[in-house]
Amino acid sequence: MGHLRRSMASRSREVLIPLCLVLVRLPQRLAPQFKRVVDKLEGARCRVVKITRTVREIEVVQPGKEEAGGDLIAANNNLKGSYRDDAAKLFLPGQSAASRAMSAASTPASSGAEQGAARTKSEGEERSEEAKKQQVILVAYLIATLDLIFLFMQLGVMPYLAKSLGLDSVGFGYLQTTFGVLQLVGGPIFGRFADQFGARAALMLSCSSGSAFFLLASISTSVPLLFLSRLPAVFMHGIPGAQKVITDLTTPSQRAGALGKLGLCFGIGIIVGSALGGVLSTKFGIFVPIYVGLVGSLVSTAIVMVWIPSQAELKSEHPVTQRSPSQSGSVFSLREILRLMKFPGVMEVFIIKVFAGLPIGLFLIMFSIISMDFFGLEAVQSGYLMSYFGVLQMVVQGLVIGRLTSLCTERTLLRLSVFVFAGVGLGMALMRNVLHYCIVAVPLVFAFSTLGTITDSILTKSVPASDTGTMLGICASVQPLTRTVGPAIGGLLYKQFGVSSFGYLQLVVNVGLFVYLLKSNIPLKERKGL
Repeated sequence: MGHLRRSMASRSREVLIPLCLVLVRLPQRLAPQFKRVVDKLEGARCRVVKITRTVREIEVVQPGKEEAGGDLIAANNNLKGSYRDDAAKLFLPGQSAASRAMSAASTPASSGAEQGAARTKSEGEERSEEAKKQQVILVAYLIATLDLIFLFMQLGVMPYLAKSLGLDSVGFGYLQTTFGVLQLVGGPIFGRFADQFGARAALMLSCSSGSAFFLLASISTSVPLLFLSRLPAVFMHGIPGAQKVITDLTTPSQRAGALGKLGLCFGIGIIVGSALGGVLSTKFGIFVPIYVGLVGSLVSTAIVMVWIPSQAELKSEHPVTQRSPSQSGSVFSLREILRLMKFPGVMEVFIIKVFAGLPIGLFLIMFSIISMDFFGLEAVQSGYLMSYFGVLQMVVQGLVIGRLTSLCTERTLLRLSVFVFAGVGLGMALMRNVLHYCIVAVPLVFAFSTLGTITDSILTKSVPASDTGTMLGICASVQPLTRTVGPAIGGLLYKQFGVSSFGYLQLVVNVGLFVYLLKSNIPLKERKGL
């Protein structure tokens, strides 16, 4: 009996001791498997967070909700798939404990190496993509600068060309009105073209139209040909084309600052274009600036073809997964253009954009006459004053607005610009000489630049990503509208009430708009910059 008990105890020890060893080592062998499961689930969680952020960035009113819901459903299925895959792979059927242990020992090293390589590759691709986007944005700034330089070159020599062809001041006014009407009509059409065919095609259309514009102007030997040369202006919209590129490649929080830098291009265009046009026409003849504009426009077209990629080649910050009504309708559809005004906040902000700067726009249209009659300036002195205006705009839009957009919300900046515009109106009503105007010009440029940049940013965020081009085209029609109605209204105000009438009108209009902004709650899709 004693021998039997010793034998049973010995066998119990032979069974229990290995069993205890297995139970002790089992968590150690299974830990890598559980670690891989946790890594998989963590990756799935990161994908869900990224998709959620993308949904918040899209900012689409109705169509985007369906797209966002689809993305979240896909993420949920992906997450559930990760659970299933890892649960299935945790214990494969027919796999022994020894083979599982060997697999578990080799899995952490291979899994970690694969994850590190994938992470490094992903970060490298993101850096490369971001660098490519910044390069394309810089090219868009260059195209906008060249477009403005050529535009101000021809604006400087066009009065002399019209006079040499026998066109009087009234006829020249009709010529300028024709240019304004064509740009007014072409702005929304150009925007819809950009939405349907991409920013690259739109910029090529703008530069090609500029080439045709300067070509017809260079052979204008009669008044009818001179009027005919205005026809390509219907598609000459370099600034909206550059804005389309910027809005496609920037996030909503970056947009106002990036659009504000276009003011730097505008200042360079005023200074260089006006000076270059005057020098070339004086030393080499009145048609030389037009020839330079023709060659420059052809060069700009080549730059767009080489350096601006198509939509399929560059990843946009605002992908469109569904075809919108804007993309399916006709380019000339007035109904699709007016449809954008029905989005929340669009009509209110657009009205503020039009009327807040209208009195100042009337004043600037009449500035050539006011500088001679009221300030008593010569042509050279007026040129210096315009250069001063351009330098102010370069400083404000290139350096100031970008910083303000990172500190203040767009609603605050919109109210601030309207409030400053009201103060500018009071200053203009009281100014008596050119020194007063130079002082008033500082807040004037600030308010004018801030209002234009912030309203463009707000309006492009308030419509679907597929309609930003059309919205930018509508915004670009504001200045042509002012140039169209400006000579008649501005001339009447100046003749009947004097220079101070522009200031009083500016004060009254912007005080009313400021009170409206304080009392109303316009739904703005704003985002404070980071």
